Amino acid sequence: MTDALVALAQASGMLRTILLAGGILLAALATLDWAVRSRRINPFSGVARFMRTNVDPRLAGIERQVVRAGGHQSATPWWAVLAYVVCGALLIALFDLVLSLLASALQLGSMGPKGIVVLAISWIFGFLRLALFLRVILSWLPRFAHSRWVSWSFPATEWMLRPLRGLIPSFGVMDLSPIVAYFGLQLAEWLVMSLLGAR
Repeated sequence: MTDALVALAQASGMLRTILLAGGILLAALATLDWAVRSRRINPFSGVARFMRTNVDPRLAGIERQVVRAGGHQSATPWWAVLAYVVCGALLIALFDLVLSLLASALQLGSMGPKGIVVLAISWIFGFLRLALFLRVILSWLPRFAHSRWVSWSFPATEWMLRPLRGLIPSFGVMDLSPIVAYFGLQLAEWLVMSLLGAR
């Protein structure tokens, strides 16, 4: 199993390298596409034709969202880069989460029944933090909030967010209850683990 963990750690490093290379390539394409869209490159040149034929159709969904939100079409490539960075960061975080869960399962599983209890508690708090994080991301992307792949995050977190919303005032469109809930989960996990003697 430790060989599997080493392989996963190496795969995590490769994933970071691949995502970085993809981000650099996407940023170069976004710069060219932005230059074409903002007419800094002749719209009748070969580069402009290539971008309109091969790149712009792949950005059509993002462009619709940008225009619908009141943005300018020329900003579409930069929004695509931002979406790539966010998705890449989430993918790396998910991969590292799985890696840390497997490592902790190996370590705590060797401690017997107490280790299994500590592992279960650790995983429960990890699940709640993941659901909270996903809920915050979905608040920025309401279109995806009803997908069956992510809708579980609402019932998993609403029980802690609803009472906090009554106590904590919101600042304009910013809801601070998920931040307070996150730190509350951290504190609760520390207290439970301290009571179990795992800290």
